[in-house]
Amino acid sequence: MSERLPATVLLLVGDQAEITTPSRDHTDPERVPVERLERETGLSRDRLPGAELVAVVGDDGELLRFERA
Repeated sequence: MSERLPATVLLLVGDQAEITTPSRDHTDPERVPVERLERETGLSRDRLPGAELVAVVGDDGELLRFERA
């Protein structure tokens, strides 16, 4: 069973996006490829910083996919 959590794109660093979730704050953000976020959400690179998303998390805590909130 998967869980859905709020996620926010803090900023982009090269080809990686730094993302916060309830379990990972700004001091230890998740890093996700920008290309993956563009593909999964349909948002362009310039619209990602500050974007509010939904992270679908698997049973093992892995981020399975991202959706627009």
